[in-house]
Amino acid sequence: MSSVATLPVVETFHSLQGEGHHSGRSAFFIRLAGCSVGCRWCDTKQSWPESVHPLQSVDDLANAALAAVTGGACFTVITGGEPLHHDLGPLTTALGRTQRPLHLETSGVDPLSGQFDWITLSPKRHRPPRTELLRRCHELKVVVHSPEDLAFAEEMANQTDRQAELLLQPGWDSDRGRELSVAHVRHQPSWRLSLQTHKWLGVR
Repeated sequence: MSSVATLPVVETFHSLQGEGHHSGRSAFFIRLAGCSVGCRWCDTKQSWPESVHPLQSVDDLANAALAAVTGGACFTVITGGEPLHHDLGPLTTALGRTQRPLHLETSGVDPLSGQFDWITLSPKRHRPPRTELLRRCHELKVVVHSPEDLAFAEEMANQTDRQAELLLQPGWDSDRGRELSVAHVRHQPSWRLSLQTHKWLGVR
């Protein structure tokens, strides 16, 4: 766990949100280091070890976010790694100066900290999320590789707030996941398809 004034940061960048409900919108990303969830398909495995990434102050991160907002970012996304391995309260307080919405992307394995306008919960079968996160998320985004993932997605959806967006996202390079996701969304109108559009476009 980092100190209250600093956090281990893999990278910060201003790009487009590539996935989920807010796909296609200008966003500033803060990717925090540290993850014990260990998904085999993870595309940011460099974020897993916390100690190899530099600590940055929450004030410096807020200043970078403010500069991105001036440059057109609609909101700031806190992602990882698993960002809730850290106390995010000081960071979200500092980011309040941007006067833009704050988004969180999490697997939900740790208690919620900080104040967020939008929570994307991406739960994993091998490390199910806390009930608190299921009830408070604004969108549930489940990565699909197999039929078991679809069953897990429905199980998770039954525990969310009924206002939450329900999204299935095929695993990248998973033909089976793509087939299953498309078929499920075709026949289950409560679900939508999420694609990793930033990968298709070749943007960060």
